[in-house]
Amino acid sequence: MSPDTVTRFLFEGLDIRGALVHLGPSWQSLQRGRGYGPVEARLLGEMAAVTVLIAAQLKQPGRLTFQLRGGGPISLLVMDCDEQLRLRGMARAVANLAPAPVPQLLGADQGGQLMLNLDFPVARQPYQSFVPLEGDSIASIFEHYLEQSEQQAARLFLAASDQAACCLFLQKLPGADALDPDGWDRISHLAATVKEAELLELDAATLLGRLFHEEILQGEQSGKGVRLYDPRPVTHHCPEDREKVEGMLLSLGREEAEAVLAEHGEILVKDDICNREYRFSKEDVARLFASKPLH
Repeated sequence: MSPDTVTRFLFEGLDIRGALVHLGPSWQSLQRGRGYGPVEARLLGEMAAVTVLIAAQLKQPGRLTFQLRGGGPISLLVMDCDEQLRLRGMARAVANLAPAPVPQLLGADQGGQLMLNLDFPVARQPYQSFVPLEGDSIASIFEHYLEQSEQQAARLFLAASDQAACCLFLQKLPGADALDPDGWDRISHLAATVKEAELLELDAATLLGRLFHEEILQGEQSGKGVRLYDPRPVTHHCPEDREKVEGMLLSLGREEAEAVLAEHGEILVKDDICNREYRFSKEDVARLFASKPLH
């Protein structure tokens, strides 16, 4: 099994589509050096898988960012992904976090919300939307979001460990009831039997065959089985970008930069989402403003 992929599929005789997201090395790379505990890591992994799923639907160059923010012990989960399925993200949580219900962890009753930011280079400004956190899991929160935004029933089944993060997605398309009034209920019921180990370990073809064996056989007999599309690769992408930080310092201005230097002895810029620090000495700042003066 390719360890970092999105594989779409379609039940042709039922007008039900779906996808399987499996993140392995990309998820491990995203966590590396962060010191996340198992509670916040599991929720961040589930959010990574569902963010990749939704980003895979982008039809043009752009970047999709989701934030789960609230007043709970996990104060922030951020995940973003572009149309090339290059992923990055982070969590902010109290130390030594004990397991608890997801709404409590996220502070759903303390102003908790899901924020979507969709940024296309051709657009004048990013599109943003904010919705309250509704649901008792990451899966149900995003099911609610998908059903509200796309007006179609959807199911999500998520799993995350320290090695992998996965998502099984199903969506009822407009023609489903006309083709088979009971089809969506049958497929949803069968999908709900999926085990966490199956999600984390099986490739798309094997998983679909295990969950929907009879449905696939009946579909093939009528010439309308399950169409499995080619998988798309996913990567964790957080390259160093010192030039961008230098641009930020230049826009700050020499006077402000020198004031920070006078107070702290250096300028330290933290990139939390990529887990990097950029340090600038007095000599670095002098050289920067001498070589790239603002006009």
